Amino acid sequence: MAETTKAAGGVTYTRVDQGYFEKRGLRRSAGVWGLWGLAVAAVISGDFSGWNFGIDFAGFGGMLIAFAILVAMYYGLIFSIGEMSSAMPHTGGAYSFARSAMGPWGGLVTGVAETIEYVATTAVIVYFSAAYADPIMATLTGFSLNEQGLAWVWWIVLYVAFIALNAAGAHISFRFAIVVSIIAIAIILLFSVMAIATGAFQWDKLWDIAPEAGQSTFLPFGVLPILFALPFAMWFFLGIEELPLAAEEAHNPERDIPRAGFIARGTLIVTGLLVLFLNTGIIGAEATGVAGEPLLDGFRAMVGDELAAVLALFALIGLLASLQGIMFAYGRNMYSLSRAGYYPRYFSLTGKAQTPWVALVVGAVIGFIALVVVDAAGGTGGVAGAVVLNIAVWGAVLAYFLQMVSFIILRKKFPNAKRPYVSPWGLAGAYIAAGIAALVFLGTLLNPAFTTAIFAIAIVYILILVGFAVWGRHRLVLSPEEEYALSGGLHRDPQAEGYDAMDKEVFEQK
Repeated sequence: MAETTKAAGGVTYTRVDQGYFEKRGLRRSAGVWGLWGLAVAAVISGDFSGWNFGIDFAGFGGMLIAFAILVAMYYGLIFSIGEMSSAMPHTGGAYSFARSAMGPWGGLVTGVAETIEYVATTAVIVYFSAAYADPIMATLTGFSLNEQGLAWVWWIVLYVAFIALNAAGAHISFRFAIVVSIIAIAIILLFSVMAIATGAFQWDKLWDIAPEAGQSTFLPFGVLPILFALPFAMWFFLGIEELPLAAEEAHNPERDIPRAGFIARGTLIVTGLLVLFLNTGIIGAEATGVAGEPLLDGFRAMVGDELAAVLALFALIGLLASLQGIMFAYGRNMYSLSRAGYYPRYFSLTGKAQTPWVALVVGAVIGFIALVVVDAAGGTGGVAGAVVLNIAVWGAVLAYFLQMVSFIILRKKFPNAKRPYVSPWGLAGAYIAAGIAALVFLGTLLNPAFTTAIFAIAIVYILILVGFAVWGRHRLVLSPEEEYALSGGLHRDPQAEGYDAMDKEVFEQK
């Protein structure tokens, strides 16, 4: 019988053999620019589609205010996450922060929120990538899978291709991220130059939504709809917070994760503003707010439909960049929770390339099933992308809020813990980010469009928490994230101290 010991929070730790962590090894492969590429790649598809639906709710002015609010939130968030990740240089990310601050149950709730965010976001990108790829194939071959009701074939192809890419090795993932990020940024810059050079951008088109009685062209529907625009404005930045998940694969996580987060945030603010202003100013706020492919529509407005296949390929590159980046994130999130025993342990196995290929496959299967189920429920309405997008945003907002709560608690709970990087905004930044995250959360609750997403997430949480209460909490492992929490921040670097630094302390002195 395996040796066990009780710990605070009603959990039991099980002693594992010496080969346990060897079968779950990761390899350091990334410098600051590899991390920058990962962060930008994870987000950049949000500049191509998804963000624009906020204009339909709040008008261009409301969307601009929502963008500014979220810039403040992401500054506070990324500064705070940078501090926590430098103190905890292991893969757990949001789960790790919350585990140390709020115990095993808090760690699980936060980790699950991030799992939901990344698995759902990957599914959204797969859905829209298929929508962009199919017309390209139809133009080249005359055959359309989507018109034959076979969109799911595209989903399988995309999942399999990017599982293979992410499983091939972290060094390949980081290099791919840099390349596709640069290409996607170049496409946005090309779009911007063309918008100005051709005269297609017109200032008046930003305000072409007819205001309701008593309202202005700046806020055609009033102030309250800004709340509804916030979740869509998140699409300009959602995913950048994944950087701590690369901690055990970064050469110098203490220095490079905060630095890469700062550079990536600036990059995404610039690209987001370019798209927000120029894309809307080309096709108009009213048309932008309901466009399924706004950047592609903007290109079409400038050069016509003759180059539709080439333009669709441009948009597809941005989507594929994010597909790789977000798949990396869910793989490492599920890996860390599995390595600690919260999820089935075999999810965290790594192969010769030292990548969590099992977690990558499991997340893909869950995302694929979600797309099939939601798409079938929506019938010909094609709501799969929108519903799963809402699930992703809701999971992200919950994870953001809980991470900021963790930051505030850890400042008081572990005051003497080593913090190689300290947030320049301090506690104020965490309070700002937490407050705005709560606002976005409120916006999702008040928006009927999110009802299905919230119901789906509630079911997922009930199943996972019941499973943990009955089974999982008796099978935890002293992973790096758990050791940091139990040691009060003394055991922080598993690759320097060894993966069994607390083994004797816990099991032989109990």
